[in-house]
Amino acid sequence: MDVRRLVLLRDLAEYQTVTAVADVHHVTASAVSQQLRALEAEVGKPLLLREGRTVRLTSAGRALARRCEDVLAALERASAEVNELAGTIDGELAVGCFTSGFPALAMPMAETLHTRHPQLRFRFLESEPEDTIPMLRQRRLDLVLAYRYRHLGTELQPGLVGLPLCDDPFLICVPERLREAVEADGLAALREQPWVVFPTGSCREATVHACRTAGFTPQVVHNCASIPVTLDMVVAGLGVTMMPAMATRNAPPGLAMVPASGLHRKIEVVVRAGTERQPVIAAALDALAQP
Repeated sequence: MDVRRLVLLRDLAEYQTVTAVADVHHVTASAVSQQLRALEAEVGKPLLLREGRTVRLTSAGRALARRCEDVLAALERASAEVNELAGTIDGELAVGCFTSGFPALAMPMAETLHTRHPQLRFRFLESEPEDTIPMLRQRRLDLVLAYRYRHLGTELQPGLVGLPLCDDPFLICVPERLREAVEADGLAALREQPWVVFPTGSCREATVHACRTAGFTPQVVHNCASIPVTLDMVVAGLGVTMMPAMATRNAPPGLAMVPASGLHRKIEVVVRAGTERQPVIAAALDALAQP
């Protein structure tokens, strides 16, 4: 069985439509359908039920899709063992990292690796985990620096391994004039204030969830994707916000930052199962483990 076709079947089980799978792989829907028909021929059993323009997996198709991650992990481990025999660390490492993680995580890792293995090349993508994690599963990235919020119940998808790095606490960011009120009453002191939040994503969800837990729904007046602009808006008195500590490394003067009790995000490095011993990835993991 062709492994690439197995991946398409796995993704069909996850994304439900051939069109969605085609979008993920940047190919046409007809190309995906052709590969899935070829996989059926290899297996010798029907894997899909075609009903008009829709398809769904048969019981055999679901069983095969469930085993896909086991097959991929076994192949990754075999490849790692072969590459270990070479005894060299070179080639390219493709890394995805969220914006605020670059100065704290990605750059120190790159500097350490460049010193130890100058022949190693890097390819970085700055984007949030919502984008980089799917790219990791599709083998377009080798390693992803990501975050998750435990209280939002986010779990990694099958076939991925998350190795914890640290916890990143959330800070309530307000103009200096509101510091005392927030220190005394926490988020509840901001129920009447306008808010500046990210337009989408889990950081926005975490902020809204924290406010609702404190007894109110935030009055979102401004949507801003830029961390520096958001903090400048807060200093200017246009609103209040919440930010992970990593995002406030270059906080502007006049910004008061008060810890949000019990709220933090889990920072981790995510790789595909079975790749942990690939020499290049193992070297990156070792660099990230350095204090």
